[in-house]
Amino acid sequence: MSGRRLLLAVPALIVLGLCVLFYVRLFAGDPSAIPSALIGRPAPEFTLPPLEGLTEKDGTPVPGLSRADLGNGRITIVNVWASWCAPCRQEHPLLMRLSELGRARIVGIAYKDEPDNARGFLQELGNPFAAIGMDKAGRAAIDWGVYGVPETFIIGKDGRIAYKHIGPLSEAALTEIILPEIEKAERGTAQAGLR
Repeated sequence: MSGRRLLLAVPALIVLGLCVLFYVRLFAGDPSAIPSALIGRPAPEFTLPPLEGLTEKDGTPVPGLSRADLGNGRITIVNVWASWCAPCRQEHPLLMRLSELGRARIVGIAYKDEPDNARGFLQELGNPFAAIGMDKAGRAAIDWGVYGVPETFIIGKDGRIAYKHIGPLSEAALTEIILPEIEKAERGTAQAGLR
């Protein structure tokens, strides 16, 4: 009888052990620290049309976005966002502040969004973007390795991806991560980074 109990107990212990392992791994580490194979590589090739009807304060249309707009001797921040994304709304005031600082050119990729909704979002909250590309099908986001919106990339002066931030920016992320990463990129010393 004791051999039979042991035979029944072994599978139960194995299942219990696997449950404990899965539970521990589920809550281990930083979920935003997903590695990116694109760090240190040139930004992907893409060409996206503008958000029609969106204009600067002087009435000129806000241009679309392509690979040719990145690098060119200046630091560029690419923010992938959508009007339907609640965390995008949460981080937007920080993008506005970052734009006002003038440390880098900020551009946006509107991910799987409707033009009217994207335009309304920016008219309500302000437009920090010097250019916006409409990625209605989400193809450009796939080429960028986007897991979900929002995601923010820092592109070095040479057009290479210097840093990737997954999830919404917070006050701490802005001051402790993004601004120091911009400084590294300005000095040309950006090391492959992801947070």
